Amino acid sequence: MTPRILLSAYQCGPGMGSVSQIGWEWYSRLAKRVPVTLVTHIRNEKALKDAGTPLPGSEVHYIDTEWFAGPTYRFASKLFPRSQHSAFLVSSVDYFVYDRDAIKLLKSLGPKNHWDLVHAVTPVSPAGATRLHTLRLPVVLGPWNGGLASPTNFPEIMKDDVGWLYKIRDIGRYLDSAFGTTATAAAILSATKATDAAVRASARDRCVRMIENGVNLDLFQPATWTPGPSLSNPLKIVFVGRLVPFKGVGMLIEAVRRVKERIPIQLTVVGEGPLRAEWVELAKSKGVADAVRFTGNLPLPEVAAEMARSHVFCLPSIRESGGAVVLEAMAASLPVLAANYGGPAEIVDEEIGRLLSMDGSESLIADMVRSFDEIVTNPDAWRRKGLAGRARAEKLYGWDAKIGTAIDLYHRILEKRPLNG
Repeated sequence: MTPRILLSAYQCGPGMGSVSQIGWEWYSRLAKRVPVTLVTHIRNEKALKDAGTPLPGSEVHYIDTEWFAGPTYRFASKLFPRSQHSAFLVSSVDYFVYDRDAIKLLKSLGPKNHWDLVHAVTPVSPAGATRLHTLRLPVVLGPWNGGLASPTNFPEIMKDDVGWLYKIRDIGRYLDSAFGTTATAAAILSATKATDAAVRASARDRCVRMIENGVNLDLFQPATWTPGPSLSNPLKIVFVGRLVPFKGVGMLIEAVRRVKERIPIQLTVVGEGPLRAEWVELAKSKGVADAVRFTGNLPLPEVAAEMARSHVFCLPSIRESGGAVVLEAMAASLPVLAANYGGPAEIVDEEIGRLLSMDGSESLIADMVRSFDEIVTNPDAWRRKGLAGRARAEKLYGWDAKIGTAIDLYHRILEKRPLNG
């Protein structure tokens, strides 16, 4: 039997950000293999239609809550101008309005045998309590990634991140109890150990390990790694991410400053955010403006091109739940430097890169400097790390492999077989 899937993806659309990309990958790749009905937010309509939706073998329904979502986001952005993450947390309460309206629509579309199984793929947080089980169909939740505590060794960075606001996620836990979200779920896809711990204890036996991100192995191809350094071929480092406090770009700029006099080096910062102007000024004040390039946001093909021109990917983010860019760097055969915390800490090891100290800013910067020196003195060893990363990405993190695993899980649920094994 080919299962008919109802896919709920609040965030869904190519080129609209990492979580929306996750929603798009699930929809576009599932639709090639099973009948899919996608329900998503109206804000995604243009991007989805530009990408050719509805895709063959699928249908799409849009939920319009802009009357609530728009004003909420504008208020949150004004309230937290330096922290996009905090603004997102406040505005994410719109999800519960979306969920209510989506269920009303779905119940009006026909009898319960219209679909065999419901899968809620975004949002990717355990706070995303849903009442989709009221459709009286098996529900798969996730992959979820969340529950990560804020680090304590970087007060000078976290003070700008409004960390106390993370407690807003507790609303999701209360609603989980009220709605019966995890209590009724057939399976919960969980990305990390922190996510497991955030799931209600009585539901953990239905947790199945699956990282929330995947990688397009066709787009992110192995780089042609020509190690330097020389004046014509400096050590090329690339960072990709939002320019917000916890991403740690200020520490990365300081590490570049410390090695610049002895190593020709070039840092490319891909991304946008409220701290861009501040970090541009920081690079100038430290005398490394000529070695640091800010590109702003780029489409994924251009991100892949930047990685293909680089030697190493560096993510000194001190509070990273996921790690989509880590997988992309691995697929591009770049060795990865990442802070030893959260999602990256469960992906990166010495075989494919290095985890950086979380003992404070000075220790993390020193680890980056030491790693840059090692890449220059022993490039072959670091090239091997990059190749090992590509092999691991092909084996574990390609989107097609992930979708295949999910379809197998759907069959297990519908046939009432064990979730794992």
